[in-house]
Amino acid sequence: MQIPVARPAIGQDEISAVTAVLESGILASGERVAEFEKNFADFCGTTHAVAINNGTAALHAALLAADVGPGDEVIVPSFSFIATATSVSMTGAKPVFVDVDEKTFCIDPSKAEEGITSKTKAIIGVHLFGQPFDIPGIKNICESGNLVLIEDAAQAQGAMYNGVKTGGLGHFGCFSFYATKNMTTGEGGMVTTNEKVFNERLRLLINHGQSEKYLHTRIGYNYRMTDIAAAIGLVQLKKLEKFNIRRRKNAEYYDTHLSVKGLVTPVVAQGMHHVYHQYVIRLTDEFPMKRNEFIEYLKTKGIGTAVHYPIPIHHQPVYAKANEPDTCPISTRLASSVLSIPVHPLLDQKELSYICDSINRVK
Repeated sequence: MQIPVARPAIGQDEISAVTAVLESGILASGERVAEFEKNFADFCGTTHAVAINNGTAALHAALLAADVGPGDEVIVPSFSFIATATSVSMTGAKPVFVDVDEKTFCIDPSKAEEGITSKTKAIIGVHLFGQPFDIPGIKNICESGNLVLIEDAAQAQGAMYNGVKTGGLGHFGCFSFYATKNMTTGEGGMVTTNEKVFNERLRLLINHGQSEKYLHTRIGYNYRMTDIAAAIGLVQLKKLEKFNIRRRKNAEYYDTHLSVKGLVTPVVAQGMHHVYHQYVIRLTDEFPMKRNEFIEYLKTKGIGTAVHYPIPIHHQPVYAKANEPDTCPISTRLASSVLSIPVHPLLDQKELSYICDSINRVK
């Protein structure tokens, strides 16, 4: 038995949608993109959604639309994928790394507040692994300091806080539709917002700063999504709720069937609707194996795993400073103890049972 840690759920509907675009002869950004934007905005409950070519570009464009640039600082959690930080650096601003909550893995509001200076322009909160970050905690800080709140929702399509979907909880919501996300377009992304002025800026930024054909009013980028990607996205969006229900059921099965001392299952904070882009366990000193040994053991059983993420961003060579004290010790500790196991919607009951049985046999 071979069980990958992630697998895109693509079927004949997506293939037919792409074929229809290819046969139309209109392959670049067109009617499918416009339809996808409308449907995704409706899904998130936002006024606007701007389709873009990947999740990193979504973050970069949102920061630029918020007028973040050289001399500014942006608060970012260190325990995340590096694009959360590099998108800030791409604007010329400085990412300021803060620690996360050890239980939820999401940005710690108290640490975010400590990182604020007179140069702080925005906070990026990451809905890590499919769980929204502490919305009221971070939102209160942003409101009191007149800061822009950007949701890095790359892993959280359909997640909610108190019934409100991600993408509509801050000034911007930035999504990725990479192949293994809860829904995919192959590569692709989306920026959601309720602000008209931000929507207008985003549309300039993703299309060479072009306000009308061959009239360029600001520096922009080629960040457009194609109709091919949007066609896949339109089909996947219809399936997203079903995918997320399956992920949540798989996670619930793990929650109730994994029973090894020293293995900590994910903690879901109050009011949060987790959609489990990843099911991330944490191994304590009481666990019978070292993490690398455990990974190799599961590999012999045909069970795929991944470490998200093995190096916190503040320790990455591009950002680390020699002999600097560890400013984010929880992020560092998590990086050495977390492990993702399969939770994707294509898992069947036999595979779930096999995974739990294999793990529970560890002594």
